[in-house]
Amino acid sequence: MEILADKIRPKKLSEVIGQTHLVGPGKILTNLVNNKKLFSMIFYGKPGIGKTSIASALVSELGMRYKFMNATVNNKSDFDIAIAEAKMYGDMVLIVDEIHRMNKDKQDLLLPYIENGTIILIGLTTSNPYHKINPAIRSRCQIFELHELNASDIVQGLKRACEYLENIDVDNDTLEYIANLASGDLRFALNLLEMAYYSTQNGKITLAEIKSINSKPVFFHDKDGDGHYDVLSALQKSIRGSDVDASLHYLARLIEAEDLDSIYRRLSVIAYEDIGMANPGIGPRVMAAINASELVGLPEARIPLGQIVIEMALSPKSNSSHLALDEALNDLHKGNTGNVPDNIKTNSKTYLYPHDYPNSWVKQEYMPNNLKGKIYYHPKDNKIEQNLNKLHKEMRSE
Repeated sequence: MEILADKIRPKKLSEVIGQTHLVGPGKILTNLVNNKKLFSMIFYGKPGIGKTSIASALVSELGMRYKFMNATVNNKSDFDIAIAEAKMYGDMVLIVDEIHRMNKDKQDLLLPYIENGTIILIGLTTSNPYHKINPAIRSRCQIFELHELNASDIVQGLKRACEYLENIDVDNDTLEYIANLASGDLRFALNLLEMAYYSTQNGKITLAEIKSINSKPVFFHDKDGDGHYDVLSALQKSIRGSDVDASLHYLARLIEAEDLDSIYRRLSVIAYEDIGMANPGIGPRVMAAINASELVGLPEARIPLGQIVIEMALSPKSNSSHLALDEALNDLHKGNTGNVPDNIKTNSKTYLYPHDYPNSWVKQEYMPNNLKGKIYYHPKDNKIEQNLNKLHKEMRSE
């Protein structure tokens, strides 16, 4: 009863769909295989984009002993057995899925063996490892982000899968429809193809057959697989341009596709990138709308989402805050830093505590010497920012 997705799992990196930034000619993982060397690493990204496939291809192509485990399913004794096997053979690759759920006991158990090379850890996760994985594990691994697959990648995987299904009859339009329906998840696409194949009598898969299995609408994708991102881009640009009706139109398309995660992420970005200091309270209100949407789910989630999008579109706009930080980051990248002034270092004896002074302000230097007088923040022409700018100028002039 092995599923199709497992049957066609790549045996070498050249068979991996997409992820050419890691597995293409002359890329990092390809070079590791060519040099017959493997290090502990963590792959993260959305479901169905190739994390397990790349891990499997690496150990297969290098001919290394490996054990596949899951941080939520396998208990501490399972990890004890894996360590014992690694000691017996001298080394072993341990592929751990859902690694962000690995508890402290399991982590403490593995750490010394990762450190001495007895175990080479390959962690797989859909969560951002910089937020979800213990720093002790993270510091011993190289972290690689996998990119989302586009529709052409999914179609390529589906065509490869068709070679494993005897007498299958499916046209390109149907494969493209499945690919768009999958929203970048190759495993989902393969599972849908396999179910459609075995639910027919003669192996002929039609568009109607796919729609009878999964009726989720796929109207916002184009044949190049970029339509999804075009709709998200259109939503942001409509809100940025204060066009309420266009904003609601693109929100409706995303809601109809039940793509709440993408809506949440994009609205969170817009709140700070495009509205920012012109309406500083919008960020918490967006989070409140997201929390309400999560609480009630669809179809009711459309109500708080519609309201917050209208508010965002009607809100004054400012990108001053993120431009200011980008300028500060640019200075760092150019090496324009300098030492922290003595008066604001930890336990400084010369630090002047602002709360001891009128209006909680006292003149003292905060910038490194070589950046004195540097201004990053340039307020936009709105009431809130102009008031802040006036206060800032008064403080600097004293």
